[in-house]
Amino acid sequence: MIKPKTILVTGGAGFIGSNWLNLMVPRHQDIQFVNMDKLTYAGNPLSLEAVEPSENYRFVKGDICSRKAIQDVWNEYQPDTVVHFAAESHVDRSISGPTDFIETNVMGTLNLLEVFRASKQITRFHHISTDEVFGALGDEGLFTEETRYDPSSPYSASKAASDHVVRAYNRTYGLPITVTNCSNNYGPMQFPEKLVPLMILNAMEGKPLPVYGSGRNVRDWLYVDDHCEAIWKVLVQGDDGATYNVGGNAEKTNLDVVHAICRIVGEETEREPNEIIGQITYVKDRPGHDFRYAIDATKIRTHLGWCPVESFESGMRKTVRWYIDNKKWVDSVRSGEYRNWIEQNYVKR
Repeated sequence: MIKPKTILVTGGAGFIGSNWLNLMVPRHQDIQFVNMDKLTYAGNPLSLEAVEPSENYRFVKGDICSRKAIQDVWNEYQPDTVVHFAAESHVDRSISGPTDFIETNVMGTLNLLEVFRASKQITRFHHISTDEVFGALGDEGLFTEETRYDPSSPYSASKAASDHVVRAYNRTYGLPITVTNCSNNYGPMQFPEKLVPLMILNAMEGKPLPVYGSGRNVRDWLYVDDHCEAIWKVLVQGDDGATYNVGGNAEKTNLDVVHAICRIVGEETEREPNEIIGQITYVKDRPGHDFRYAIDATKIRTHLGWCPVESFESGMRKTVRWYIDNKKWVDSVRSGEYRNWIEQNYVKR
């Protein structure tokens, strides 16, 4: 088991990173957390208001595509551990503009590894990845840690490349690394372009609920707090050089997810669910849309004792309730006002 003293968290103002910091900063007050984030459109410091005053938390605005920016943070804070969330992550955006995905996800990861390699205080580099690197499954079977990579989109290809680079630095240079490949996350503070928050918000506002193709594509769904707990387990207890798949054991078609959201929104807002279901609109499928993903999480369960706490039903209800109760956050993100707040409160490094 490792015992981090100072953790450099990249992309901690994003969806999964901010949820992870909100859990870990108050829980581990003997650890210094340094959050380095470029604050792109999906990075929102408002998601970290709860931990901002904490003595063991620091925020640095910086871009992992700049090795100098990483080195400056390293020189100032001397981290012994890295938890690497920072990534361009939206598949649709990668189809229309793949360059940013290669630069951030591959070259940004390389920059971090190079600075980490030169450091003499190396304990663990943990890299967060996705099940999308494996490509599509048929009607049966599960992704394991040994599944061959077969990415379909520029996004998944960039993540596959970064996974390979991280593992190569372990095998070539002996860097202590771990990797997690997770299934589809959902929960609070997710940028509204993603399926779950988009459907929740449109359902509440009577807007169309756009579903790709027939809606029969299958994903394994994981509540974000469960993923965050898995990351901590792997970070401190995982074997050096090991990969762990993290899944929610909750396979659902996209249409199943949308129907569940319609039902829960109806129950939480006292509307008729069938009326909300009537808002579903089928749209042209996106290119290279993988049919099915499903994770076998046996390794992390048996080796590290992790399993998800939330069922799909309980996690989705918590998620819907959060978006209903946090209108200020939602309005700030959807209006773009949070970008003005960033400009007023953060100076480029």
